Amino acid sequence: MTSKTADADRLRDLALLRRVRDRMDRDYTQPLDVAALAAGVHMSAGHLSRQFKAAYGESPYSYLMTRRIERAMMLLRRGDLSVTEVCFAVGCSSLGTFSTRFAELVGVPPSVYRDDPVLAGAQVDTAGLPACIAKQVTRPVRNREARTPGPDLA
Repeated sequence: MTSKTADADRLRDLALLRRVRDRMDRDYTQPLDVAALAAGVHMSAGHLSRQFKAAYGESPYSYLMTRRIERAMMLLRRGDLSVTEVCFAVGCSSLGTFSTRFAELVGVPPSVYRDDPVLAGAQVDTAGLPACIAKQVTRPVRNREARTPGPDLA
């Protein structure tokens, strides 16, 4: 295989991966699995998972759950839905998995996040910020400290 062919294949794969990522962003409330996403771009599930992780630094499942948690954070900040309602509204089918993943990414359980205005971002004023910056500021980041006991707790 020549380098031009390899480059063309890589660009084609990146375009397909972008389609998969865009589908997850658009259809996050739908039941999505790697096999269905892979079939949509005519790849095997294993190839899609490997290529997606190489391109975006996380597995398709992890990316989808992060998108769902981002949307959940917004709904919880509004305060008019219960945690269970938010869980199902963002496409999760298990409250336990949703709560665990939420706490893993945000650092607190969704019920605590909903009830605490400081945690829910009441102090983060995104008015006047470009959308790309506002998204960065409010994006959940994996909270390793929440999962790993410190030296005094070990």
